[in-house]
Amino acid sequence: MFKNMDLLTLNELTGEEIVDLLNLADLLKKERKIGVRRNLLLDKSLAMIFQKSSTRTRVSFEVAMTDLGGHALNLSSNDLQLSRGETIGDTGRTLSEYVDIIMARVYNHDDVVTLANAATVPVINALSDLYHPCQTLADLQTIREFKKKFNKLKLAWIGDGDNVCNTLLIGCSKVGISMRIASPNGYRPLRSVLEQSQELLRK
Repeated sequence: MFKNMDLLTLNELTGEEIVDLLNLADLLKKERKIGVRRNLLLDKSLAMIFQKSSTRTRVSFEVAMTDLGGHALNLSSNDLQLSRGETIGDTGRTLSEYVDIIMARVYNHDDVVTLANAATVPVINALSDLYHPCQTLADLQTIREFKKKFNKLKLAWIGDGDNVCNTLLIGCSKVGISMRIASPNGYRPLRSVLEQSQELLRK
């Protein structure tokens, strides 16, 4: 279902696809606790590009690839030709010749978009300045674990309307959760995302 699909903002998935993905995540999580491993990614390789380092992102992606029978390569900017003038597009095209999927944790969202446009394999945004789809999927999984449902839930967000807030707006509206946001002037979520989420909830 998700073959050859980029994940950059969470707009790539419908509400039904998000639920299907979370159902699979719940199953794998339960199986992992009892020592069951599935080789769903046997012989697959993931390139992990870190412009911005993260303990949890690196460990979770690398362990997940190992658990599912695949292999992860940890690549900082200094490990790539990016630090010596190669473009992001060239990096995407080059890595596509070697790996099956690319994950990137970047400062500028345009960088992950450029990477995805150039790559011929799927690209996952593991964080950019505008969106954080993997975090939102994990948040939705946790919400459902405790609340058992999504429909008619209300979520309160207090703080900066940042990348996490933007993506939560998208994810929550797709599964039927209504968000209430309190953010200071100058730190509001993207207007386009607010308008999109309101329209999705109306539908």
